[in-house]
Amino acid sequence: MDKTLYEMIYKRKSFHIFRNVGNESISGAELDDIQNAYTAFIPLNPGIKTAIRIVPEEQTNCKRGGEYCVLLYSEKKDGYLQNIGYLGEQLDLYLVSRNIGALWFGIGKTQEKPFEDMEFVIMFSVRKISDGSKYRKDMFKSKRKSAEEIWEGEQIPGVSDIVRFAPSACNSQPWLVKNNGELSVYRYMKPGKRGIMPADKVSFYNRIDIGIFICFMDICLEYNGVEFEKTLYSDAGGDKELVLNAKYRLCSLQGEKLHE
Repeated sequence: MDKTLYEMIYKRKSFHIFRNVGNESISGAELDDIQNAYTAFIPLNPGIKTAIRIVPEEQTNCKRGGEYCVLLYSEKKDGYLQNIGYLGEQLDLYLVSRNIGALWFGIGKTQEKPFEDMEFVIMFSVRKISDGSKYRKDMFKSKRKSAEEIWEGEQIPGVSDIVRFAPSACNSQPWLVKNNGELSVYRYMKPGKRGIMPADKVSFYNRIDIGIFICFMDICLEYNGVEFEKTLYSDAGGDKELVLNAKYRLCSLQGEKLHE
C-alpha cells in the first residue's frame, strides 16, 4: 500500500460533527479523484464486487454538517463486511491526505437504490477541512485500549502500538491479536459488553471494524518492513467471545528471516 496511508494514521480523526472547519467546499475535481482513488485501493477479498457513490449529505439521514456522503456498496458474500471495512479505511486515510474530514456513519440510510447487484452497506460523511488544526495533534492521547490489552505474546514495535488506534463502531475496539509465532487476529466480544449498539447490530458493525483493523495491520507491517503471508477465515457473525478472522505468517522482520 501507499506509505502515505501510514503517515495519515497519526493525523486522522473522526469528525463526529463538522464545526469550525472552514468554508471551503470539495471541488468537482476532488470528487472525481475520490472515485478514481477508490478503484486503485487493494481489496481484502478481490472476489467481492464493491463500489462507491457520492451524494449530497441531505439525501441521507446523516446530519453531521458534512457536505457529501460517500456510500459504500457491496455484493453480499462471505467476508463482505470485513472487505468493506478494509477498503473503507484506505478511503478514510486517503481523505485525510486530501484535507477532507470523514466520519464513518454506521446508522446511515439513503434514498439511493441498490447499485447494480450490490447493496448499500455503510457511509462516510465528508467535508473539506481548511483549518488543519482540526485534525489530531497527538494520536497517543486518543482513548484506546493499551497494546497489552489487545495483543498477547511478543509485540512488534511500530505495529502493536499503532494498530490499536484503528477506528471502530462506538469505539468498541473488538479485536485481539495472539502472537504464537504467527499472528492470529480475532473478533473479540467481551461478555456482557456491547456499548450503545443495538444487540442485533453488534456483530455486523464489528465485522466491518475487523476489516478496518486488518487494514491497519497490513499498513503497519508493510511500513515496518515485515513481510507476511495472510490467511483469512470465515466469520458468520454471532456473539461468540472470540472468532478467528485472519492469521499472519511472518516471513521477515526488517530483512531478518523469521521462519524457514
